[in-house]
Amino acid sequence: MSGDVEDAYRAHWAYVLAATVRVTRDLDLAEECAQEAFAQALVVWPRDGLPQQPAAWLVTVAKRRAVDVLRREQTLRAKLPLLALPADDSDKSDISEKPDHRPDGSPDDRLRLVFTCCHPALARDAQVALTLRLVCGVATPDVARAFLVSEATMAARVTRAKKKIAAARIPFRVPRASELPERLDAVLSVVHLLYTSGHTAASGPELLRADLTGRAVHLARMLHRLMPDEPEAAGLLALVLLLDARKETRTGPDGRLLRLDEQDRTRWDRALIEEGRDLVLRALRYRGARPAGRYLLQAAIAALHAEAPSFAETDWRQIVELYDGLRAAWPSPVVDLNRAVALSMADGPEAALREVERLEGDPRLAGYHYLPAVKADLLDRLGRAAAADEAFRAALALTANEAEREYLHGRLSRHRPDA
Repeated sequence: MSGDVEDAYRAHWAYVLAATVRVTRDLDLAEECAQEAFAQALVVWPRDGLPQQPAAWLVTVAKRRAVDVLRREQTLRAKLPLLALPADDSDKSDISEKPDHRPDGSPDDRLRLVFTCCHPALARDAQVALTLRLVCGVATPDVARAFLVSEATMAARVTRAKKKIAAARIPFRVPRASELPERLDAVLSVVHLLYTSGHTAASGPELLRADLTGRAVHLARMLHRLMPDEPEAAGLLALVLLLDARKETRTGPDGRLLRLDEQDRTRWDRALIEEGRDLVLRALRYRGARPAGRYLLQAAIAALHAEAPSFAETDWRQIVELYDGLRAAWPSPVVDLNRAVALSMADGPEAALREVERLEGDPRLAGYHYLPAVKADLLDRLGRAAAADEAFRAALALTANEAEREYLHGRLSRHRPDA
């Protein structure tokens, strides 16, 4: 894919898809027409030059293709009325906004598509996977990694979800306020997984995919505006802002991955940190008697990291306690692994290693490269070089991101110059 088309795909895929769905009323057909528009751009743009408005060009091509297909099938009314808006385009939902078709901000169309894919008629994993794949443009292998399942399993889930949307004739609209609570958790999961997919790219030369993290921040802000009194929406926005504040320091000028203790904290974005911290404090106040949820707890952890004067002065004990709360709110082996890292700083690597060795028996982490990477670091800190090397090699075998691979190779070479 040429550079201009690749940039357009990353920036505008969701916009083009959402606009095309309005014409097709069919997710599969809309996806096919959007893909054909990008394929046509690969031919036309190198020859005729980049259009002044690439997103508008792509939408026009995709819609024309959709109309051609629908005409050949006799009439739009013969199609399943999937994701259909009323003929007068007047959604009576009490939280809907007027459609905004600007490619840099069409929140209505994108929000409609997110909430459609996160419909409670679908299984929870299918809701999140379908939204990540279609609306957010995350590749199926990367979605599969996020769920710790095989690519084939994830592809099947997405296909089944699309078929169910068609069969159930799920409407294309922002849900009413009364319908939001049953969909919110899935939508928040989508935004969180979208951010993490970009925060550390599953493969490729770059550590960060700013297109995905930027899209996640945009969606998180949109959801917080939609539900300003929802603590978990505030918590998620705070989390992505606090993580985004450190993005410029995660690699060095040569592209080398920098650990948290190596990063220049003076270059962290203080405005984003203050905004994130204020969101956490407000959310903790207005959650009332409800216990803190997974996103608010993660945001509180990120705030402690962001506000620590130095790595050594981080309040690791409090971070471990927050991870204890997070384990109760969101039982997950990944949370347990992250807690082990914090525990190693609070109580030493030996205590953490016992936790990591216990997690090695969890099949959900069988292909998760951070498990052997964390074990290798703990063994290295304990002076067990040979065992550390073995674990570093195991992590390398599971790692496709080049920046992470270079980091792991560097750790190996400290013990074996010929590694």
